[in-house]
Amino acid sequence: MSTLAHTMMTAARSADSGLAGPGELDRYPYAEHPGVDRVSLPAWDGADPELGRVGRRAAGSRGRGLHGQLVQQLGQMIVSGDLGADRPLVPEEIGQRFEVSRTVVRESLRVLEAKGLVSARPNVGTRVRPVSDWNLLDPDIIEWRAFGPQRDDQRRELSELRWTIEPLAARLAAGHGRDDVQQRLGDMVELMGHAMAQGDPLTFSRADAEFHSLLIQLAGNRMLEHLSGIVSAALQVSGSPVTGCDRPTEASLTHHARIVDALAAGDGGAAEAAMRQLLTVHPEVERVVPAPREH
Repeated sequence: MSTLAHTMMTAARSADSGLAGPGELDRYPYAEHPGVDRVSLPAWDGADPELGRVGRRAAGSRGRGLHGQLVQQLGQMIVSGDLGADRPLVPEEIGQRFEVSRTVVRESLRVLEAKGLVSARPNVGTRVRPVSDWNLLDPDIIEWRAFGPQRDDQRRELSELRWTIEPLAARLAAGHGRDDVQQRLGDMVELMGHAMAQGDPLTFSRADAEFHSLLIQLAGNRMLEHLSGIVSAALQVSGSPVTGCDRPTEASLTHHARIVDALAAGDGGAAEAAMRQLLTVHPEVERVVPAPREH
């Protein structure tokens, strides 16, 4: 195994077990009662009362401390529909409910506003925005939707996006003979093989995410590269037991290796074909690819 692959495997195994990995963050328990008038619910009903205390004990989701946990909590509540469109968000209520400072609340609402989830206007205050205003390509929103009531739609939409982005990226990458990046792609395939043999899905998923990110970078298209976060987010949420995605398979590993071989040969067509085969390994993609959806 190469030095890079060995280093990544070691890092994956020695990760602090106190911090959540991809798809393992503490999540708001989404309501399972369709038809309930959410607007009439008491303020913050059902929200996690331990958020403030948890934030003080640990580093917090994504390593951002209490601020990150509050963003996570409010974001999930909005995306799940428990804080519906046009719902007012009163900073004082949030601060009291989650036992956080005014500064933490203010900064968290700014993050949510940048994602299109809320808007703040003079004399109106901060309110939840409708879905049409959300930045649905934001990796956090992708994750929140993938673990909420919209999980099925999110998985389908992510599969369709990957089918659009990655075959083209593979074709373009074959025209860019960057030996250093191609070597790293080979390292990731090697690492995935060792991880699968040792029953280490965490290392496999991290190497897989690195592989696809590198491939998009190698394509040499800055607009495609800007979309690499979507692919990374898709891989993270699809690798979680919540989504029911299959575990790594020999077929998946084989197609990754074929992509690397095609890139080394400069064969764009073969690289694209191998990527299409890789994407159809997963059952949720097979339901998407064969024909356009009916409307």
